Amino acid sequence: MNKLIISSCNHSSKRIPGLWIILVTCISLFGLWLSVQCSAAGQTTDIVHESASTDPSKQSVSDTEADQSKPKKITCLSIIWEDYQGKKLSYPSKLFVDSVKKEIYITDSGNGRILVYTYDFYPLLCIDKLDGIESPIGLAVDPEGYLFVAQSAGSKQKIARISVLSPSLKWKKDIFFEGVEGLDSFNPKNIAINKAGRLYVAGSNFCGVVVLNKDGTFSHLLSPVDSLGTGEEQKATICDAEINSSGRIYLLSEDMGRIYVYDDKENFLFKFGIKGGSSGKLSRPRGLAVDDLSKRIYVIDYMRHTANAYSEDGRFLFEFGGRGWGKGWLQYPCDIAVDTSGNVLIADTFNQRVQVLKIETL
Repeated sequence: MNKLIISSCNHSSKRIPGLWIILVTCISLFGLWLSVQCSAAGQTTDIVHESASTDPSKQSVSDTEADQSKPKKITCLSIIWEDYQGKKLSYPSKLFVDSVKKEIYITDSGNGRILVYTYDFYPLLCIDKLDGIESPIGLAVDPEGYLFVAQSAGSKQKIARISVLSPSLKWKKDIFFEGVEGLDSFNPKNIAINKAGRLYVAGSNFCGVVVLNKDGTFSHLLSPVDSLGTGEEQKATICDAEINSSGRIYLLSEDMGRIYVYDDKENFLFKFGIKGGSSGKLSRPRGLAVDDLSKRIYVIDYMRHTANAYSEDGRFLFEFGGRGWGKGWLQYPCDIAVDTSGNVLIADTFNQRVQVLKIETL
């Protein structure tokens, strides 16, 4: 503990009045406070974000409201920007964290490959054309360790599909959507897999998600119905899907600026999110992540260059990010994920990197 010592040199026999002692003490304390503030301002990797509400009269003892009322410190722990050979990432667009192996998968779109990193962000391996991967978009790993990769049409394979690789990353098969009514032009984009191995596949400009059985055969469609503003109800397009540890299904609509939540039996529970371009709203959300540790849901907003954090019940908590090039700032991010340590990973697409952020409540 720092001690504040005030000493005086008496060149006369007169004592300093008590008022002067108080004044000297206040000036010294102000100087100490100012030095602490200047020191904190020098930490350029930390950004403090105010939460949705800091009004003490609106605080309660609930965990959700406590999380909502307190400011957050965002620290950039690491930046992933190259592979093990030093080749730079090019427009990384999708992230996936394998909770079993604790490995991080990055879709390196500009280079047409998938990069795998260890839990401590060390480059491990590359999955590319030699492994049957040509134009990857989204990906997921099932409970048995099989890798499912959504691929758009490429120079070799002219049809969009889901490629399946074994746990040893050997190509096993491709899943096509031809022959299924309404899916002839389906372009898979993002994949979520539940504990039973069932796949929930979001497509480009497609209403709802395509649900596949464990063997890749078509099961059914899951299509939320909603309206934008005062417009008529319609089936919502879904751009991303996630499933948490308890089996809850989260579907994200970029067009509606909304998240739809279902239980593990596909019973609709609730929806949240507001379309808009201001703080707390969603302009062009592209990806979402569910953090079972902090009980938060994160949604990345491509056009606002930010990420919104919500509680488990869909209450807006805080946002972070903003357009920029330094640590903690983003430029047209496309996806967000949470690793097994609770760190938040963001595909900072147009900065051509992946940022690893630590979020702390002050």
